[in-house]
Amino acid sequence: MSKTVKALLTACALAAAAGAVSAQEQVVNLYSARHYSTDEALYTGFTKATGIKINRVDADDAGILARLKAEGTASPADVILLVDAARLYKGEVDGLFQPIQSKVLTDAIPANLRSMPAADGGIAWFGLSTRARVIVYNKVKVQKEDVDTYEELGDPKNKGKLCIRSGSHPYNLSLFGAVTEHMGEQKAEAWLKGMVGNLARAPKGGDTDQIKAVASGECDIAVTNSYYLARMMRSGKPEDVAVVNKVGVVFPNQQSWGTHLNIAGGAVAKNAKNRDNAIKFLEYLASAEAQNYFANGNNEWPAAKGLNIDNPALKAMTGNAPFKSETIPISAVGANVTKVQQMLDRVGFQ
Repeated sequence: MSKTVKALLTACALAAAAGAVSAQEQVVNLYSARHYSTDEALYTGFTKATGIKINRVDADDAGILARLKAEGTASPADVILLVDAARLYKGEVDGLFQPIQSKVLTDAIPANLRSMPAADGGIAWFGLSTRARVIVYNKVKVQKEDVDTYEELGDPKNKGKLCIRSGSHPYNLSLFGAVTEHMGEQKAEAWLKGMVGNLARAPKGGDTDQIKAVASGECDIAVTNSYYLARMMRSGKPEDVAVVNKVGVVFPNQQSWGTHLNIAGGAVAKNAKNRDNAIKFLEYLASAEAQNYFANGNNEWPAAKGLNIDNPALKAMTGNAPFKSETIPISAVGANVTKVQQMLDRVGFQ
């Protein structure tokens, strides 16, 4: 074989190898618990900006964590999106994420909305959007001042008035974990017992069902994530308009620790094969462009600092004014979940 042919073959081999590497770098494998059609714009925007293709697997939080455990080192997952602080904390504790160092992310995301730093300063997960756990009430039957704190959900004055989804749902586990952090275990357990005594019906359904139950008179007060109510406020359906007109909304504890915020957040998978692309994707989700998609597409508040949003429902919900949110580390909320589950069992909260 001539030197010329050998050189050509070597060049071709190197080009092929480079092409393979290039192809590998241009993909990121996403496991997502976000099932919002508006997120498609996020993925399109990322690919357009970077040229990196997103391969997506959809499941709920628990299903994603179970799948990561089952797949182990063979998992193709690069980046994980979950919609609850407690589940993000569990993924971290179970060793399913790898801590990363990103100035872009640490500059953008407040410290209380991300995991505690590892020994080397790496962060296991970052909150990317927030949603408030608010109280809705029947404007005819209930005075706002009787439901303007979480504590009042367990007060005997509200006996027989409360609707809420299952206590073991992640959204409630995170709320209860936050209240436990604020009140301490003993008072939190007494509060949960009071809530059980105040139920108008056994816990069932999702957050939208709770809002509708208040409007229909099945109960007088309920707990919901803010974006469910905002979604109905932006709806043109007559039945949704009728519901919204009958209910008021409270951002609890404005005179004390502030309203509980849960998060949707992201992490780099422990066995990510495309780690750099995963970090790029998370950094993109913290950008102003992506944060506005969260706000306007799914009625969530941005997690990134210093951003103004222009969502009419969110503005109307808060009276076009800022509200006080709690500032405890969201990781502390996740750490309390096991205690909360035990308390729920003791007080009979389904």
